[in-house]
Amino acid sequence: MEKGEINFFAENSFELKEESAYRNWVERVIESEDKYQGDINFIFCDDEYLHEINVQYLSHDTYTDIISFDNSIGTTLHGDIFISTERVAENASEFGTDFDKELKRVMIHGVLHFCGYKDKTESEKELMRRKEEEKMELFHVEQ
Repeated sequence: MEKGEINFFAENSFELKEESAYRNWVERVIESEDKYQGDINFIFCDDEYLHEINVQYLSHDTYTDIISFDNSIGTTLHGDIFISTERVAENASEFGTDFDKELKRVMIHGVLHFCGYKDKTESEKELMRRKEEEKMELFHVEQ
């Protein structure tokens, strides 16, 4: 099976440093869940951009840090993950963590949704948080 691509785009001035480290990490996470990597796009944007998507496609008139559109086929993960870097920065400040750590949490949250994890109920949210922590441990930068 041919491996898809993991792409990073920005609709704002955000620039993801060390793209290859993030790409390798997402690949490791997908493999750790016994899934296959299809095409996954991360689109970094601002609050207004993501708010428009939330209203237009989900009929939610709220601000959020992430919206993921899952186009997976069977165990091959495909989809688009929109992330508001403004909201990530605000959440990092609110939760007393740094931007990079909060960004990783949000990015992998989207991938975990593609793996089938939900976060509607309390027990689903707990499992999702545990999985986020576990998968964040898989991130490392090759020196």
